[in-house]
Amino acid sequence: MGNCLAFEISCDQVLNHACGCLFGDQNYILMMEGNLEALENTMQELEAKRDDLLRRVVLEEDKGLQRLAQVQGWFSRVETLGSQVNDLLEARSAQTRRLCLCGYCSKNLISGCDYGKKLSKKLNEVQGLLSKGVFEVVAAKGHAPKVEEKHIQTTVGLDTIVESTWNHLMSDGHRSLGLYGMGGVGKTTLLTRINNKFLQVMSGFDIVIWVVVSKDLQNEVIQEQILVRLGLDKECKQKTEKERAADIYNNLNRKKFVLLLDDLWSKVDLNKIGVPPPTEENGSKILLTTRSIEVCKDMEVDETMEVKCLSPDDAWDLFQKIVGDQTLLKSHQEITALARKVVQKCCRLPLALNVIGKAMACKETIQEWEHDIHVLNSSSLRFPGIEVNLFSVLKFSYDSLKDEKVKSCFLYCSLFPEDFQIEKEKLIEYWICEGFIDGNGDEDVAANYYQGHDIIGTLLRAHLLMHGDFSNNVKMHDVIREMALWIASDFGKQKETLCVKTGVQLGHVPNDINWKVMRRMSLVSNKIVEISCNNFNCPNLSTLLLQKNKLVNISGEFFRFMPALVVLDLSGNGSLSCLPEEISNLGSLQYLNLSSTMIKWLPVGLKELTKLINLNLEYTNELQSLVGVSKILPNLQVLKLLYSRVCVDDRLIEELQLLKHLRISTVTIDDARILESIQEVKELASTIRGLCLNNMSAHVVTLNTVALGDLHRFIILESKIFEIKIDCKSKESTAGLSPMCTSSQGFKHLSIVQTFELHYKKKSF
Repeated sequence: MGNCLAFEISCDQVLNHACGCLFGDQNYILMMEGNLEALENTMQELEAKRDDLLRRVVLEEDKGLQRLAQVQGWFSRVETLGSQVNDLLEARSAQTRRLCLCGYCSKNLISGCDYGKKLSKKLNEVQGLLSKGVFEVVAAKGHAPKVEEKHIQTTVGLDTIVESTWNHLMSDGHRSLGLYGMGGVGKTTLLTRINNKFLQVMSGFDIVIWVVVSKDLQNEVIQEQILVRLGLDKECKQKTEKERAADIYNNLNRKKFVLLLDDLWSKVDLNKIGVPPPTEENGSKILLTTRSIEVCKDMEVDETMEVKCLSPDDAWDLFQKIVGDQTLLKSHQEITALARKVVQKCCRLPLALNVIGKAMACKETIQEWEHDIHVLNSSSLRFPGIEVNLFSVLKFSYDSLKDEKVKSCFLYCSLFPEDFQIEKEKLIEYWICEGFIDGNGDEDVAANYYQGHDIIGTLLRAHLLMHGDFSNNVKMHDVIREMALWIASDFGKQKETLCVKTGVQLGHVPNDINWKVMRRMSLVSNKIVEISCNNFNCPNLSTLLLQKNKLVNISGEFFRFMPALVVLDLSGNGSLSCLPEEISNLGSLQYLNLSSTMIKWLPVGLKELTKLINLNLEYTNELQSLVGVSKILPNLQVLKLLYSRVCVDDRLIEELQLLKHLRISTVTIDDARILESIQEVKELASTIRGLCLNNMSAHVVTLNTVALGDLHRFIILESKIFEIKIDCKSKESTAGLSPMCTSSQGFKHLSIVQTFELHYKKKSF
């Protein structure tokens, strides 16, 4: 008979299914249109409730709290349900077109019935989730990690003292330990090794807290570092020193903690900070580093340990590693003997061995080594505060920098506070405006930045700068910084030309300044509220750094006599809302940073600043408009608007196109259409280094790797975006969207991607 396959379909089942849809208690087809409208409206209510709740959560998270798991779970269910509802609503037109008999039936009965059932079920789910979105408490204090790992380079000769320090600290008889030794001997490196050892050993401590104290001692700064580790910094921001101390005490008093205090120069009153004294009962420990044994005594530590220079063998091993075999073993045999003389001259100090080793790594002839040893031996310079021979050794590395402009760039780094995380890009922009980096007009702006990064690389390889905590930062060793300040003041002969008073709680601009000879001034991280004096005649002042103060008002007289000022940084003054019109007197100004201020309007006087090429308005949440910026500042080469209240619109696109010299920009966009439009303007899109999508609602967002080829940073903030597509084709190409980007087509410079409250996310890379 052949192979046959038979199906038996119950007509009763089909009939029952159809009757259930048409005549049951719930006629899903008849109720389809009503349920669609109800689902859409209820989903809008749910999304509105989600947005309201999200604002509450963000406010609590800004205080250092962590959202509750049940709240996050509710958010996740809303996101999942929203995606499912969108799928149903997308099929709406197809299903409603099939309705017939006044909506009682469908031309595709089975499909219509199933769709109606899904609608009804999803409507119930949305209504149920809506009713559950009521939370009296949305966030609570989270648990900080017990230890934060610190970056450390390969060390030589420290294993023995690390074990000895660890054993002393962990012994029952010791609650506090002081490590002392000369600058550059490796105390911070040793403390870092101890910190990281807590990651490897089950110690029973609740938390390990690292605090950098530094020369410019401030209780407020120490408290802030502790509060950050405890997750209390946001909620304690507006509190007094005593209130913060009470919060710290109440928190640490319930914990078994280790406090690591690095670089003490004088006694710190831990009672005022709020740190409970370590006792046998609480089991807590304190470990500190300082250059002076007297500080250890003042801190009343249970025991002190001297961190001594490396042994001769360890010093030689470290120097060999730094210089390299190519120079020491594969060059003339007498170079090894000469190298040992250099090690001896470095006093077996790790800092000096690292710095000088890098300077000598490229010297491959006997004559070069003999000359450099002669230079090291003949230096008669002495630097107060550093051991006699160390300064001449460190200065040798500075002298080994071949380019005078590289030397100027290095000395400029000393304007920042001790242990400060210096942002690379900002540093390069300072250098450009000060004239340390030469370009050939605005066409070479990008080349100037590349040159700046090359200089930073040179200083890092010379160990005159160190890598910061993040890849976009660098920092300077405190001993190197002291040397740089000494050199910058012509070895102390011209101290009046340089004023660096950072982080010393100044309430006003210092009065003891010879303004007529002053060239550079740094008053970073102080408490200056107002600048109202009118005796500032500063014909030679080229850099003025006032960031991270508490400025509210700046007198117009202050800017009246600063004809040579090229760099002015007012960033981080969170209460500064306006600038005086007298800023128009700064005819030489090239760099103006107003980021993280409350600036609302740009003063009309800016139109007189014809040399201004770099304007930073990032994080300006009160800025109202930039209309007319192309007429006021036609020579701008760099304009930064990341996280600004001013979002790009059609009018601003036109304004930016009129800035014919613009080469670098960062922008904030809240409209998907504008994002598409700006990518179609080739010259403008090519300037974008930073892009923030803020409060954007879009089903699909497309980023073009050709148009945005120089994008370095991409941020999405509080947006509803279902899909992000990456287009690797030129806007001028007709080939359409590329399904895959090769490494040569992608965002070559993109190094930072951040998302905050991105809903319905789906990325197509």
